[in-house]
Amino acid sequence: MLQIPKLKERSFLVYGLGLSGLSVIKFFKKNNIKNYKVWDDKHKNLFKTHRAKNLNQTLRRVDFIVLAPGISLLKNKDLKKFEKKIITDIDLFYLLNNNCKTLVVTGTNGKSTTCKLLEHLLKKNRFKCLLGGNIGYPILDIKISKNTYVIIEASSFQLSHSKFICPDFAFFLNLTNDHLDWHGSMSNYLNSKLKIFSLQSYNQYSFVNKKIKKKLKKKFLSKFIIPKKQEFIKIKHKIKNSYLKSNTYNENMSFVHAFAKIIKIKENSFISAMNSFKGLPHRFEFFYKRKNVNFINDSKATSFAAASSALSSLRNIYWILGGLPKKNDSIKIDKYKKNIKKCYLIGKNINFFKNQIKNKLDFSVTIDLKNSIIQILKDIKFDKNPKKFILLSPAAASYDQFSNFEKRGEIFKKISKFYGRKLI
Repeated sequence: MLQIPKLKERSFLVYGLGLSGLSVIKFFKKNNIKNYKVWDDKHKNLFKTHRAKNLNQTLRRVDFIVLAPGISLLKNKDLKKFEKKIITDIDLFYLLNNNCKTLVVTGTNGKSTTCKLLEHLLKKNRFKCLLGGNIGYPILDIKISKNTYVIIEASSFQLSHSKFICPDFAFFLNLTNDHLDWHGSMSNYLNSKLKIFSLQSYNQYSFVNKKIKKKLKKKFLSKFIIPKKQEFIKIKHKIKNSYLKSNTYNENMSFVHAFAKIIKIKENSFISAMNSFKGLPHRFEFFYKRKNVNFINDSKATSFAAASSALSSLRNIYWILGGLPKKNDSIKIDKYKKNIKKCYLIGKNINFFKNQIKNKLDFSVTIDLKNSIIQILKDIKFDKNPKKFILLSPAAASYDQFSNFEKRGEIFKKISKFYGRKLI
């Protein structure tokens, strides 16, 4: 591992001054690392004394380019030439920290929830534990002490650029079509995720499901664990946490359960920890009930694969669908249509979603969340079923109407409560 004195002998370009870029500069200042330049296409007035005067010349001269995770090399040919020099803030963390145990969690869906479940499990069982990366604080902002477990949520963007990532416990949850416009192909997307295994050794662990295990053409050194969902389901009835009752979380929970066994957390202690877990907002979030109508905010479901978990877990669903569809995504509804009473289409890509569900589902074009809720509450009056579910699980990104999925979810909750009180 490189240590601070050695790091001071290297030169860096911090490319991109978002959260991770700013945390890298903060890290450099704290450790008296002075040989760095910065570059950001938008923020030209930040760190003027360190701004690269000639970008191409700086790219050629520096030892490392610390790249912001959102920047795709497919769209930046100048950077592509220097791919071997590119690292991330997570790489800097691994180059310097060897006195803690690390867990890296990746996958198309469920990363944040799994990270929070792992954090909760460890803390409740009196392990020192910190959480960072794509969730919470940038990883270099975390203060590490000995005998600490550090959980890192890693996106495919971060992993695509990484060179030195080497977790003690690597979790690859699942893989479906996503971010293909950024990666260029499904193969590139998969290979970025597989980087979490590349540098692992014999005494480290890798957790994957059966589907992903079959995709592994290369042999890795770590101990591979395939979490058995049925093992978790056998003890699920003992967990008295309504948030975790849904089948939506069975996959996440099977990974967490398998990890608990590896570090010898007893079953009773696992169950006790899960009983007090509180879920993240916008992820299959039961937030309001009025009489026999339940409202669920699943705004984080930005692809059909993500939305399908909610659709498989409920009956009598009034489903709000639409937004900005992901590249190559499709709405394969046949397995779930028996659970759906009616669909309500929102956003600026109505025709795409209409073509996906026509002749399969009853639907209305409602354009926005307000009109959707009003129309649903009119339709629901004729439904005699004892339990009804109004579900925002849009299977699409939010950027056509909202700044992010969080904003979409918050507005949905606000509108639902207002019209729920007024019309139910």
